[in-house]
Amino acid sequence: MNSEEIAKYIEVTDSLHKPWLLVQLRLKKLQECRAMLSEDEYLSTLTDIQQDLMNLGEWWVGKEDEVF
Repeated sequence: MNSEEIAKYIEVTDSLHKPWLLVQLRLKKLQECRAMLSEDEYLSTLTDIQQDLMNLGEWWVGKEDEVF
């Protein structure tokens, strides 16, 4: 699945409120443009994405049926 397919999936399933899918989209886009980035740019962006993922924490606890 490429980033366009992931983006279409997110749109079609009305999943903009699912932050883990947005993280997945960002990771795929980063993977696709890896060859065009310097090592520092790549690591900086990857670190940013990882921090956003970690910030999600356990927001879903108690809402499993609603969000999954």
